[in-house]
Amino acid sequence: MKKLENHFEHFLFTSRWLVAPVYLALVISLVVLMIKAGKQLWELVSNIWVADGNTIITGVLSIVDVSLIMNLLIIIIFSGYENFVSKMEELHEHTDRPDWMGHIGFTDLKLKLIGSIVAISGVELLKTFMSISANNINTEQLAWMVGIHLTFVLSGVLYALTDRLTNKH
Repeated sequence: MKKLENHFEHFLFTSRWLVAPVYLALVISLVVLMIKAGKQLWELVSNIWVADGNTIITGVLSIVDVSLIMNLLIIIIFSGYENFVSKMEELHEHTDRPDWMGHIGFTDLKLKLIGSIVAISGVELLKTFMSISANNINTEQLAWMVGIHLTFVLSGVLYALTDRLTNKH
């Protein structure tokens, strides 16, 4: 019976590799986002002589938004892979290895995730405010956007508070 239990546990342990293709999909998503940022940059540069200040700022904020999402994906890919699939042993001595890599636990990952979502939501809200007249946003839509953003902020604060309380005990 113990042998059967050992085989089952090895099977469960090996099943973590089923997540690896998801990380590959996230890497491909980085390529898609890079193309999206390139398209946004092209539109920004090609319209520089006819665009007003708000349009330029909104274009730059769109690129910042993509950058934040890409940074978030990098954190998820690296920390998720190392925490749940396999350690990247060969890369521990690499000069470009981020200091946080290998040190972010699941709780830290959740906090970074919610922090990034709050930042992305804030950028989206700022973009909406910058182009409020061009997008025909009504007050109800704006109220929903602010409410959702505040929900993200409150969630982030509650996550951080929960983490702080948990670490004190």
